Amino acid sequence: MSTTNRPLRSGQWFGAEGRNGFIHRSWMRNQGFADDVFDGRPVIGIATTWSELTPCNAHLRDLAESVKRGVWESGGLPLEFPAMSLGEPLMRPTTMLYRNLLAMELEESVRANPLDGVVLLSGCDKTTPGLLMGAASVDLPTLMLTGGPMLNGKFRGQDIGSGTVVWRFTEEMRAGRMTAADCSEAEVGMSRSRGHCMTMGTASTMACVTEALGVQLPGAAAVPAVDSRRYALAHAAGRRIVAMVEQDQRLSSVLTRQAFENAVRVNAAIGGSTNAVVHLLAIAGRLGVPLSLEDFDTLTADVPILVNLMPSGKYLMEDFAYAGGLPVVMKELAPLLHMDHVTVSGRSVAENVDGAQCWNRDVIGTLGEPFQPAGSGTVVLRGSLAPSGAVLKVSAASAQLLTHTGPALVFDRIEEYVVAADDPDLDVTPDTVIVVRNAGPRGYPGFPEVGNVPMPRRLLADGITDMVRISDARMSGTGYGTCILHVAPEASVGGPLALVRTGDLISVDVSTRRLELLVDDTELAERRSAWQPPPPVADRGWVRLYSEHVLQADSGADLDFLVGGSGSEVPRHSH
Repeated sequence: MSTTNRPLRSGQWFGAEGRNGFIHRSWMRNQGFADDVFDGRPVIGIATTWSELTPCNAHLRDLAESVKRGVWESGGLPLEFPAMSLGEPLMRPTTMLYRNLLAMELEESVRANPLDGVVLLSGCDKTTPGLLMGAASVDLPTLMLTGGPMLNGKFRGQDIGSGTVVWRFTEEMRAGRMTAADCSEAEVGMSRSRGHCMTMGTASTMACVTEALGVQLPGAAAVPAVDSRRYALAHAAGRRIVAMVEQDQRLSSVLTRQAFENAVRVNAAIGGSTNAVVHLLAIAGRLGVPLSLEDFDTLTADVPILVNLMPSGKYLMEDFAYAGGLPVVMKELAPLLHMDHVTVSGRSVAENVDGAQCWNRDVIGTLGEPFQPAGSGTVVLRGSLAPSGAVLKVSAASAQLLTHTGPALVFDRIEEYVVAADDPDLDVTPDTVIVVRNAGPRGYPGFPEVGNVPMPRRLLADGITDMVRISDARMSGTGYGTCILHVAPEASVGGPLALVRTGDLISVDVSTRRLELLVDDTELAERRSAWQPPPPVADRGWVRLYSEHVLQADSGADLDFLVGGSGSEVPRHSH
């Protein structure tokens, strides 16, 4: 039994007298619980995003059993419950449309039930930030455990990375350098175990970022999903969440400004996904922690990339785990991090990483000998085309395109461009700047990962594999290319992207962080006066609610009425 002397929330359910206590306890007994589980011990909710429709999370029920073992062992009562599962490989139009819905569901489920602490089980891209956003708005003791990456993919004697080879191999097939049979063979070998993407895509990035925030136990981000050490971590998480409840270590005490600064810098050092930007902004917004888009540039100016993983490098998460994982990275970054920040382990970052050792310096570099120099991570561009900002992952871009001026080729819908890209007569050159718009939070709707648009077939045939591409969309963390993303304000709300016409010159200068539409103000004013907003994307349901209330990318794309939180106050009686 727990040793806490502090009244717990769950006591207002299971410790109640009279009719309400009878109701709360009696129906729980049909699951075969012994009498003494209602003796005032901490009740721990285990929120699982398990689903067979989310392949990355299909093993989380097994992981939950290990968490339960640790909770029982430490004198708590574990109760597993489902949360909406967002499967990147299958859901349309995009899981990002539903991240905020998952956050809302988790927040309301936790607040409405007799829970004193929560363990969040996630994996696929949006399940991690969605759960953390919802939990932040309740602010109970909370610990996260991601499900772990898949084992390395294999193809003809080589390691291949999830997502990254999808984009590369399908482009090779379009160019005639690979056959459909070749791609089918790679398809079989790419995803060969349980777990999420094993590249440094968004799932792996968010696993690392949450460890850097201090809401995962040390080392939890990189251990493969099928490794027995993943289940040992789950067991330890079950033990630790009970202690967190006893110590009243709430999420807000972990997710401080210091935590976010650590996470932003770690994201740069691992060559993390641009999607981390929008997710961290949204999580910070739930807690009232000041974090701005500009922080992702200013805080990382002196941070080199240490981790040599796809899509920016050559290794995969399994290799990262065996090299020492995130504790090695954070120990190496010690001069740039808040090492006194206290995490869910109950210890400081310095204590967490004290014993970390690197076993492969080709996978994890040092500050003195990094994989890529400072400034190679995500940068923020501003200018007449993106007054509220846009982002570019430098490590995934081509160096010769980081300063570029060229004529725009504009498409209002991604579907239109995909058809045009296969046209052998498309009027395009390597200098052309492809612009795809109406793919932002409100316009698509949902802010999809279509920003790394395919290269035109005629250029691929000539051996040209990259060009400047600009959109108000996102890009898969597994993607690559000189893709300028998250342009804000988006086209569908009247941002300058809506006014661009084919032939307009666009200038990109990463060194000065500028993104300019080279059209004079008079002409732009005339275009704006003629612009008409698109019709509503939906007249009912979640999509209508989302499109009417979603914030822009530079604010995290949360819903305006979900920013902040309502705390953990026990609701009124139900009977």
